[in-house]
This record gives sequence, C-alpha cells and structure tokens, in this order.
Amino acid sequence: MDATTLLTSQSMIVSEFRCDAGPDDTPFAECRTGHSIAYVRSGSFGCHCRAGFFELVAGSMLVGAPGEEYTCTHEHVSGDVCLSFFLSADMVDALGGRREIWQVGATPPLPELMVLGELAQTAADGNSDIGLDEVGQILAGRFIDVVSGRARKPATPTARDRRRAVEAALWIDDNSHAEVDLEQAAKQAGLSPFHFLRLFSSVLGVTPHQYLLRSRLRHAARLLTDDDIAVTDVAYDVGFGDLSNFVRTFHRAAGVSPTKFRQASRGGRRIFAERLVLN
Repeated sequence: MDATTLLTSQSMIVSEFRCDAGPDDTPFAECRTGHSIAYVRSGSFGCHCRAGFFELVAGSMLVGAPGEEYTCTHEHVSGDVCLSFFLSADMVDALGGRREIWQVGATPPLPELMVLGELAQTAADGNSDIGLDEVGQILAGRFIDVVSGRARKPATPTARDRRRAVEAALWIDDNSHAEVDLEQAAKQAGLSPFHFLRLFSSVLGVTPHQYLLRSRLRHAARLLTDDDIAVTDVAYDVGFGDLSNFVRTFHRAAGVSPTKFRQASRGGRRIFAERLVLN
C-alpha cells in the first residue's frame, strides 16, 4: 500500500492511501490509535471489525475509533484509493457526538458525505482555494450529524451475495452517465429485480437507484470544480436528463445549489461557514 501525507496540523493529519491488494493477497489486521474517517474514492474492499463486516465501494466511508481492530479484504476486485482524515482528540471533542457514533465501522454511500468527500479531494489536488483542513472539519462535522441516531440493520449475506452486490455497484458507477434501471442492473447480477433489490440493499445499505443517483452526484461534485463546464452540461454529462431535477437533487444532498457549490470550491468560505468548527 502506498501512503502519501497531504497535510499535517494540530487538529488532523490527512493522507491518501492507494492499495493494490487483490483476491490472492492475505488480509492483515490493523489497530487504530485514534479517531479517523476514510472516504473511498475508487475501488472496493471489505472490512471486518467489531461492528460487523462491511463491503465498501466508491462513496462509502470507513470509520476508525481508538483501540478498534480492522481487517480489510479484497475478495472481489483489486485495489482501492482512500482519502483519510486522522483527527486529534481535541478536534473530536469539539465536534461532539456520542462515543457509539465512532464505533459504527463504516457508512454506505451517503450523498451528504460524498459531495464533501469529492470537495476534499479537489482541495487535496490543489484545485480549490478552500483549505484541506477546512474541508476535513466540515466533512467530520457532517458525518457526526448524519450518523447520529442511525442504526445499521443486521444482515448475513453469503460471500457470493456480497460479490454480486459489489460487482453490480461497480457496473452502476461505470454506467451512471447512461440510462440505468433496476431490471438492467438485476440482469447484470443474474437475479430477478425483486431479489436483486433485497440483496443489493442488504449488502451495501442503499438501494440500486439510490446508489445510481449518488454516483451521479459524486461525479457532478468533481465536475463542478471545473469552471469551464456549464452547470447544464454537468447535469447531462453525469446522467441527469432534467436540469431542474439535478439542481433539486444536488441541493438536497449538499445543502447548497450547484452554482454555490462551485463558488465554494473556488474559495467562497462563507457558503459552508456554518459547517466549520469554530471552537
């Protein structure tokens, strides 16, 4: 695994991890010494921890807590890229939130977190005037808000079921710019729409349609950081057939319009000011 430290401050360390492990590699356990959130940028991997077993795909987040042990696997595909934020104890105290929140293990692809994850990557790439530490605080704060009170439903899918769900998610993400419906995705997985819906939701925590919309939002968040692409073109390029639907869906996820999100990526700090930790 290649690790690159992007930022070191008193409140957090931000690193990019690129893993090329595959199904033939032996998993190994890691123990966290502090609190962390890792945004999955691409690829897929599984994770065994005290909270259970999770299949993570692009848009998911791996959540670390002090003393927790994690074993990551790559049963289905090779490689993944994560943007990880390691938070200081003071930062965690400032963010608030119950102890149990940091023991959830992982989150499914959630739109409220994905758009900020992509904004963080833009900052990490040096293409935004917003500081990476600023986005890290916003993302961590939004994580606390979203996960509070959210309970993960227990499920016991087989290894074959998990493989089908992950491969379907990768296919949906690759084709999210096109027309994709439940029947098409189910056919790719070799299942009936009814069983595919139950399987996909059980393994990944979101429905296929939710993942499709969130894949489009994730791609849109990246494109919006490029001033050369009109918002209308972004909407159609990522798969939305209607501009008003794109604006409405994006606003619901990000809390701001696509235009304001673009302004924020170019240095409009006041747009997300209420999300920053000021204590």
